[in-house]
This record gives sequence, structure tokens and C-alpha cells, in this order.
Amino acid sequence: MEARPAVDDAALGREALHVLEANWMGSATVPAPGLYPHQWSWDSAFVAIGLARHLPGRGMAELDGLFQGQWATGMIPHIVFHTSEAYFPGPSVWRSSEHADAPPAILTSGLTTPPLHALAVWRLWRHTADVGYVRRVFPALAAQHAYLATARDLGGGGLAAIVHPWESGMDDSPAWDEPLAALPEIRYGYRTPGLDERHPASDHDRYVWLALRYRDAGYRPEYLRDEHPFAVEDPLFNGVWLASCQALAALAPVAGFDPAPHAEQAAVIRAALMERLWDGCFHARDLRTNRLIPVTTVAAFGPLLDPELPRHAVTALVEILESARFMGATGYPVPSCEIRAPQFDRTRYWRGPSWVNTNWLLRRAAAVHDLPHLVQLLTSSTLRLVRQAGFRECFDPFDGSGRGCRDFSWSAALTLDLLADTLAA
Repeated sequence: MEARPAVDDAALGREALHVLEANWMGSATVPAPGLYPHQWSWDSAFVAIGLARHLPGRGMAELDGLFQGQWATGMIPHIVFHTSEAYFPGPSVWRSSEHADAPPAILTSGLTTPPLHALAVWRLWRHTADVGYVRRVFPALAAQHAYLATARDLGGGGLAAIVHPWESGMDDSPAWDEPLAALPEIRYGYRTPGLDERHPASDHDRYVWLALRYRDAGYRPEYLRDEHPFAVEDPLFNGVWLASCQALAALAPVAGFDPAPHAEQAAVIRAALMERLWDGCFHARDLRTNRLIPVTTVAAFGPLLDPELPRHAVTALVEILESARFMGATGYPVPSCEIRAPQFDRTRYWRGPSWVNTNWLLRRAAAVHDLPHLVQLLTSSTLRLVRQAGFRECFDPFDGSGRGCRDFSWSAALTLDLLADTLAA
């Protein structure tokens, strides 16, 4: 079924729940019917957040399905394959079953994704006060964070590095153009029906090549540090990690653990963000060239999730966000790349379109910095997008038309969360 645009809040909420029910496969929610037939980590965290006030048991089950795929290293993979439906790159590419650290009975990818999961658990705890659940999942979250702090601090400065564009959650972002351009020209000819049409002119073959190199190196952290050609410190990934560290510190006493190590980790990330990625705005750092990548994307605002971010940085970021570079010149927030950049393209994934999940993250950032006008604008504009175009994967930032998949799960789930906040206001 395809959700229809709804006029009133109650109807919109019912449509969102219908989408999530249709996309539920018994152990997890697929991002969208057909094209994405498995469980994606980034998506599941947003789904759990959106369900926290409506169907918290389902939100917990969503994360449980994901944690089944966690590796012994603590890494939570970006895809967990719960079904046999065909998808490329599927289990035969990742070969997780051949790796001693992978779960023996669950097939997964070998990459990770932005670590939003502790924040999702904190939201579930806030709305259920389920102590037993927090105690049960806390070790998995702590192991995930320990993995990032050790195996992924490739630059040695306290930030986690992504080793593939897919780990960013923003696959085709122009922030990856320079690091990808340094790779060899690759032509595998792999094609995924439906997916390639949605990612025109992407570096799909290079993406596959990077995944195969990491796999063939045995998914070893030493290989990532010393040899892997793509290693980037991303402000959104690390801003999300910092927020999840703060959530983990809040959850630790509930689970019977010391919150101090998680608060200390948040402080390390905060200092490293300012030292390594700040130049009047936040930009990703290419560790292979040790240079900041100059294009400004929506990822620049990820560190705003930190309520303790230095005030001068908050002021500068909000000014950029509200300027004609981003929200000030589009009809709908927030374009995924600044519109004056030569790489901006309103039609291509993560190179221009607006997304419900990044709008939601920036709305949360505005709330933690007590910016009610920005909270209201992001809320109303995001709800206007889904009212007029449905629960699409992304949206044209100028006219609000829907792009990509229909009945997209995180768009539906986060709409539920926005509606609940609107009713509670």
C-alpha cells in the first residue's frame, strides 16, 4: 500500500502507523517495501525513536532484532539480513559467516553506521521506565561505544572514523567526492534493480571495491589504520556518537553501571570536534590527506546535538543553517548540501534533497539549545512535507515534491514523534 497525504494530525498519524505495520517483517522494520528488504541499523534507530510513545514494545523488538547481529568486537553492522530476499551487496559479498567475530546464526554486513542506538534506548526508557529492558541492552550499547573508541579512532585524536560512505548514513554526499576521486577507477558492472536509478552517477563500483578490500583484509582494525584508502572523520557521525554517549551516561545508573566513563567519552569527542573539524563551521577530515573537505553539508550541524557545545560554535552554526546557504533560500528545510556549492543537486540523494531524519536531528539540536523558533520551523515544515507528498524517502527542498521510495519507514516513524510533540505542546 502507498500512504496518501493526510490533512489532519490524527489521519496523518494513522497513515504513519499503517506504513510501519506494512513494513514490519516480524523481527524488524524494512526501510521501504521492495527496494530495501532487510534491516538497516540507522533506520531501525529512528523507527524505535518514533515508536517510543506509540508502540514501545515494537520499538524494543526493533532494536533487539538489530542487536542480534552485533559482532563480538562490539560493532553493530549497518545491515542485518533477516530474510532470504535478494539484495546487492548481500551476504555473499560480506561473508560475515566466515569471520570469527560475527554472530554465528545471523548474516550481516561488515560495516557500521551512525551510533544513534543509545539515544533510541534512552527515548524508550523515558516513555516506559522499563528498567529491565535498559539493564538487558546496556552491555550491547557499551560494547558498541568501546568498539568506536578503540578500533575506529584511526586519527588518534578521539574521533571515530568512517571507512566507507555507507557508514555515514549519507551515502552519496558530496563530502566523499574527494576521497573517492583518489581511488582507482573501478568497473565491476554490478547493478541493483531500482537502486541504481535512485543513485544516478554515484560511485557504486568504488563503494563495492572498498567493501571487498575491507572484507578481504579480514575486517581487521590494523588494516583500517594502516592501509585502507578511505578514512574520514565525519561531524554528523561523531555528533551522533557524542549524543549517544550522553544518553549512555544517563542510562548507566538505571542499569547499575558508572556513568562517568561515558560522560568522559562525550567530553573527549567534544574537544576533538573543535580541534580537528572546526574552521568556523564543521567539515569532515580526510585522514589520508589530513585535510578538511571544504564542501559544507547538513552533516556540519551534527555537533549541535551536544548541549555543551561552545556557545560561539552554536551561534555560528545556527547562523549558517538559517542563512541563504541552507534554510534561508529553500521552501523546505534542510537541504543536504549547501545550495551555493557546485556539487548541489536537488534531485540526487544527499546532494541536495531534504530528509525527515536530518530535520528531526536538527530539531532535537534546536531544542537542546533552547531555540524555540527553530524547533517550531523544523516541526511545521517537516510535517508539511509529509502531508503534501507522503512518507517519501526524501524531498525536493524547493517545491517539496517527494523523491525516492514511497512509504519510507523513518519518515513515517519520525512523523509520529513530531505529531506527539505537537499535541503535547
